[in-house]
Amino acid sequence: MNKQMLAVMQRRGELLARIAVQREQVAATALRWQTPLALADKGLAVVRFLRSNPVLVAGVLAVAVLRRRGMTGMLAVGWRAWRLYQSARAFSAKVAVQTRH
Repeated sequence: MNKQMLAVMQRRGELLARIAVQREQVAATALRWQTPLALADKGLAVVRFLRSNPVLVAGVLAVAVLRRRGMTGMLAVGWRAWRLYQSARAFSAKVAVQTRH
């Protein structure tokens, strides 16, 4: 074999060894992140479920409010929620107009 081919083969061996080390490092990092990412994934699943079932969420909140404050408390919380919704809607419309320009 000529010297150039021998150098290429030697370089290939070095690169393959380096790749093996990097592969082990990635595997160790992935193992460390597996539990936190699984927890985050479950959290996202809960959020998606709650967003897709707003009536259920409202019902649970209504029951919680009724148990703590009675009907007056439920009306007060409902009024505040309605005002917050209106404010958020107005703010998002204002931001949308500003971003278009």
